[in-house]
Amino acid sequence: MGLFQFRKRLQPDSRQDTEMKIGLALGGGGARGLCQIAFCQAMDELGIRPSIISGTSIGAIVGAFYAAGVSGQAMYDLLQQMGLRDLSRLIDFSFFRKSSLIRGKAVQKFFWEHIPKRRFEELDVPLKVVATDYWRQQQMIFQQGDLIAAVRASMSVPGIFEPVVIGDTVLTDGGAVNPVPHDIIRDECNFLIAIDVTGEVQATRHAQIPSIFDSVMTTFQTMETSLASFKRQVYPVDLYVKPKLTNIGVLDFIKERTIFEMVEKDVEHFKQQLHMILASR
Repeated sequence: MGLFQFRKRLQPDSRQDTEMKIGLALGGGGARGLCQIAFCQAMDELGIRPSIISGTSIGAIVGAFYAAGVSGQAMYDLLQQMGLRDLSRLIDFSFFRKSSLIRGKAVQKFFWEHIPKRRFEELDVPLKVVATDYWRQQQMIFQQGDLIAAVRASMSVPGIFEPVVIGDTVLTDGGAVNPVPHDIIRDECNFLIAIDVTGEVQATRHAQIPSIFDSVMTTFQTMETSLASFKRQVYPVDLYVKPKLTNIGVLDFIKERTIFEMVEKDVEHFKQQLHMILASR
């Protein structure tokens, strides 16, 4: 089972009041982030509705669907309906561009077709999306305006998806600056949940030399893991969940069944933790 950290407050907290305001931070991790749908399903089954959501990369995608009123079960059903042919249609290779392997227009079209809201202001639950300002090398937080463009920017993994230009800003994957963006909603809730899907890697053979692609992607994953670990120590989270997702690559979307199987125990433990918390309230 993965990492679970529950923060028990020993002193009265000024954020606590009569109403339980739940914040949900969904991290980046490519295909590993599909498992976040299972955690959304668990919250739905318990009748828990977040008061605010934040997301990076795949977390921004799941967060946008969830904030737009799409249930965890509906997201899971949509995923099950998609076959290899549908997934291949989302990959529009960028043969004549130097910036990326995939343009990302097909993915953006998918969001337009399946996310029922277009602007942050229309969402059922407030949402904050993190992307990276490439040239200024800093975090960009979107919470108003064009939802689809912000989500598309947040998932622009360097070298894989073409960066998104909004105004005079070039935007890439938010994982480079904030892989699990719980800090940006800490003051807007009194119970904060963070789902970290940075995962882990293990050598399948002794001293195996990785491919160029694996080397680049795993290095990016290592940086995200280190940054997420540091932020967890600096910024308090009430329930921090890091499922043990081993050797699942950023683009391993065809392994969705394996991903969901890997987190079954984590999801069950998550439900138990939330049930106890609700009962105590």
